Amino acid sequence: MSYFSRLSRVGLAAVPLIHFSPPSKVWCEEQKKYQIFTKAQVAEHTTKEKGIWVTYKDGVYDITDFINSHPGGAEKILLAAGKGIDPFWRIYQQHINRPSATRLLEPMRIGTLDPNDIEPKPCDDDDDPFAMDPDRCPGLIFHNNKPCNAEIPPALIMDSWCTPNDLWFVRHHHPVPHIDGEKFRLLISGDSTASISPISLSLTDLRERFPKGEVTTTIQCGGNRRVGMNTIQETSGIPWGPGAISTAKFSGVKLRDVLMYSGLLTPERAQATGIKHVIFYGADDMQASVPIEKALSAYGDTLIAYEMNDETLPVEHGYPIRMIVPGHVGVRNVKWVQHIKVSKEEAEGQWQRGTAYKGFNSSVRSFSQYKPEQVEKIASIQEQPVNSVIMRPVKDQQIELDSVLVSGYAYSGGGRGIVRVDVSIDDGKTWHVAELKEGSEQPLSQAWAWTFWEIDLDIPEELVGKDFTVVCKATDSAYNVQPESPESIWNVRGLNNTSWDRVKVKHVDD
Repeated sequence: MSYFSRLSRVGLAAVPLIHFSPPSKVWCEEQKKYQIFTKAQVAEHTTKEKGIWVTYKDGVYDITDFINSHPGGAEKILLAAGKGIDPFWRIYQQHINRPSATRLLEPMRIGTLDPNDIEPKPCDDDDDPFAMDPDRCPGLIFHNNKPCNAEIPPALIMDSWCTPNDLWFVRHHHPVPHIDGEKFRLLISGDSTASISPISLSLTDLRERFPKGEVTTTIQCGGNRRVGMNTIQETSGIPWGPGAISTAKFSGVKLRDVLMYSGLLTPERAQATGIKHVIFYGADDMQASVPIEKALSAYGDTLIAYEMNDETLPVEHGYPIRMIVPGHVGVRNVKWVQHIKVSKEEAEGQWQRGTAYKGFNSSVRSFSQYKPEQVEKIASIQEQPVNSVIMRPVKDQQIELDSVLVSGYAYSGGGRGIVRVDVSIDDGKTWHVAELKEGSEQPLSQAWAWTFWEIDLDIPEELVGKDFTVVCKATDSAYNVQPESPESIWNVRGLNNTSWDRVKVKHVDD
């Protein structure tokens, strides 16, 4: 069942009837300052000309000026135009779990819904669309449960260079689809100008018709370390720490082999027909795309994966197949893929053409100044910049020895290897070169996975018994270096915080 089918079943269909009490005297007094509107009156306001109104609980809100600033995209919020947003928020429960959504909504309130029109709240939720989500490791740091968004605790990140499947960070937009692998078919097609005959492949076809490929890669959410930008000014998005990143060995079929299967698509044909993108459609109604050059490159290692760390791909992470696009931001690694299409145009939707994964300059505080066609022209994030993070020591740790052991991970997008990690224990006044460990043996142009690093630094006499700040910055094989401060790269979506990582500690002098 698709996400929108579930949504219809849960929120837009009939709500179970139960008894509820009439409005209290306190409620009536509170609502006197607002005009009363009926649901029929709200339903008349679905265009910019008349004003776009929605309801939430007992409130009526005019969101006309907000729609282009909606982090989920204008097309999503317009689904609720003239109606209640309550059923949508049952799906996107991050609105409820984080107070920022209700804070944004309140200034737009223009009235109160007629109490005779307020839907009673069900006593139970037998139709919870998240009821079939898999069990998860309780050790993860959960930002949301419905949909699930969880990161690895810093203490566990460096326990293994390849992250165990159960500890992988989780980034979902919708309920987890459950797909019958026996009946599964993958559609490969092209848009109307591509002159490509569609083919359909089963999971057995993928396993038996094509050579098995594998790649070990790090996947990082575009919002990893967003919490660091929130210290400057709150951004719109999940307040990820440094754990929205994981690494695994994926096995499957190279996308290049499948696209070239029986002459379906060659680099020459792509150039001749103007094909520029490959679009991936997931069963969770998510779509994203990557440039055709990445998909067809013999060195790009883009994979249609059916195994993860030598196990069948878990349902949580895309069973029966998912895309692995090494070196590209996490959202391009679409899970539960059902359809792959080559096209002249990039994918539609908020995750590709909207504001969700695009960088804006530090002066932009709202998307209301942009028209949708202006946003579409801004490049979507594909490869990510160089980054490094300190995993130990941890914040406010007391150092009792004469030296401090500093370790962490470094990663750069596009397969650019890490050539150096510099560490300072005097807040960047002097620097020392860390030893590169697991991951440092990767080819510098195909370093798809992170690199671990560490250094043991003597504590100078002037820092004995004092607080001090440990800092790190990485340099990749293109000699890109992390920026010093989050202020210089702050953006309203909180994407790609690659500023120097800083950890304050205290030396305890015996």
